[in-house]
Amino acid sequence: MTEDRLLAGLAALAADAPDGLFDRIAARWVSVPGPIGELRVAFTDHGVAYVHPREGFAEAFRERFGRPLLPAARPPAGLLPALRTGRASGVRLDLRELSDFQRDVLEAAREIPHGEVRPYSWIAARIGRPRAVRAVGTALADNPVPLLVPCHRVTRSDGAVGDYVFGAAAKERLLMAEGVDLERLRRLAGERVFYLASDTTGVVCFPTCHNARRITPAHRHGFRTLAQARAAGYRPCRTCRPAQVAPE
Repeated sequence: MTEDRLLAGLAALAADAPDGLFDRIAARWVSVPGPIGELRVAFTDHGVAYVHPREGFAEAFRERFGRPLLPAARPPAGLLPALRTGRASGVRLDLRELSDFQRDVLEAAREIPHGEVRPYSWIAARIGRPRAVRAVGTALADNPVPLLVPCHRVTRSDGAVGDYVFGAAAKERLLMAEGVDLERLRRLAGERVFYLASDTTGVVCFPTCHNARRITPAHRHGFRTLAQARAAGYRPCRTCRPAQVAPE
């Protein structure tokens, strides 16, 4: 096998391999439990590079990265708690294979807190490319490290969950497990409400923001656009940092 030839070649070196040589030619992998079943995870010295279901993992990795895989003795630091809790900010990622645009999209998606969602247009606004909503969707669909970069927390502004690398049903299960009320979001979207404001704080938020969830019905006001909320005297929440939503 390729792995055996690689190990034999490294073992036959007359001197110790230079630092970083292994990282340039191969990656390590582990099998770990995940919130949607068993996962295979490939990683390098730079961090986690690929997350994939068990089936078809090796073939998909080699097709994408073109380097051999060797089994690892243990998962990288922080991986298991991150998959268990859905909070992965402390896990190092290896995104060197991606373009600058793709990395920007994924880094923005990492900012979305557990139990909250943002529309694709929020990502586009966060990276300074407000018209690139479709390109954002393409970059998220090609996310090599789902769950660690929580692209499942990016949804359509019309209330639909949108596409997901593991399928829309898995995306819904992940969001509901995090406490996201998808039926409420769909109902609000059907009423053309994309922002919720509090007349006690004077703040307008995305509906799943933890600040928005604390607004009592008597003090809650819905808006279709951020411009309408601003015109009514509300300022954007400093936590969820709402941006103008353009329906996808």
